[in-house]
Amino acid sequence: MSIHPSSVVAHGAVVPASCNVGPFCTIGPEVVLGENCTLVSHVVLDGRTRIGANNTFHPFCAVGVSPQDLKYGGEPTETVLGDNNTIRESVTVSRGTTGGGGITRIGSNCLLMACVHIGHDSHVGSHCILANAATLAGHVVIEDFATVGAFCPVHQHCTVGKYSFIG
Repeated sequence: MSIHPSSVVAHGAVVPASCNVGPFCTIGPEVVLGENCTLVSHVVLDGRTRIGANNTFHPFCAVGVSPQDLKYGGEPTETVLGDNNTIRESVTVSRGTTGGGGITRIGSNCLLMACVHIGHDSHVGSHCILANAATLAGHVVIEDFATVGAFCPVHQHCTVGKYSFIG
């Protein structure tokens, strides 16, 4: 296991020996990382967050952070990521809320480009691409193989269907 000495890994976090944690990263006590994950630098993983294998997190992303919902009161909710995802710079992924099912989910083999925001209780399928600064409000569903173009907002409670491309 390679954990840079400037990083903070909370007691209780699960970080397999195959993972690489770069400088200035923070991993919360309820985070479970899969095998072969890489945190490049300045990554925040928080909350009850389960992450599959072979995911790469680039600088300044924040995954599993508390939702941007005024009704959220610290309830135990979750964030789940599949395998082989690339999370680029400054991406934010908020965990779920009790009013929305309690879980934010991202499938496998996805590319979340710089400055993407995944709002609480959203579900992103597998093989999806969210281009730079795409934003998903809470309760959004992005089905498998969909692409959300750069700077595209998706309003809450909307679904983007399989193989869709929006721009």
